[in-house]
Amino acid sequence: MFYSSTTSLTAPDNLWYAIQTYCETTEPSFVANIPMFVDLAEERIYNSVQLPAFRKNVVGNITSGNKYLTLPTDWLATSSLAVIDSSGNYSYLLDKDVNFIRESYPNSTVTGTPQHSAIFDSNTLLLGPTPDTNYTSELHYYYYPESIVTAGTSWLGTNFETVLLYGSVREAYTYLKGETDISASYEAKYQEAIGLLKVLGDGKDRRDAYRSGQVRVPVT
Repeated sequence: MFYSSTTSLTAPDNLWYAIQTYCETTEPSFVANIPMFVDLAEERIYNSVQLPAFRKNVVGNITSGNKYLTLPTDWLATSSLAVIDSSGNYSYLLDKDVNFIRESYPNSTVTGTPQHSAIFDSNTLLLGPTPDTNYTSELHYYYYPESIVTAGTSWLGTNFETVLLYGSVREAYTYLKGETDISASYEAKYQEAIGLLKVLGDGKDRRDAYRSGQVRVPVT
């Protein structure tokens, strides 16, 4: 593969080139593992900060008498969940754990408009109380965007390339078992970049959040 010397990281070839330049190696086995380094960096970033760009909205159906709601296959974390009645009225559910719902609604045959939800497993939410009729659900959730490795572009590569670059270099240099002081330098650069991204995602983009429990950092 040809690696461009262009500085923009909006395309994988440019990111590949930058990783090789920072790590000062084009050894074939290292180059072959660059996609893995990028995937690991993206996964770390997506689990460290919440951004609107990493969020989706999906409309589904809640069935009368069924206290379980199936999650989308790419679900990572819930931002909000609402039930919508036949008149179009929204009722936002409060996040709880399974124990709370089991104790609060011990008799699953007692039904009503769901007030709470809990993560039952990686594929399912538990609702409480059991729905008394059919509702429409509106789920806002965080997900893993398609990697720049396969998509050819990404929000991170276009809008916040420093965190993607230093995150990938961090993983690559760990693979090389490089010198401790240089590794620490790349780690510091990554922490600085992810800190700035958190100011955006968990600060500026979260100033109007009103519910407790949502990640939020001060914005100066």
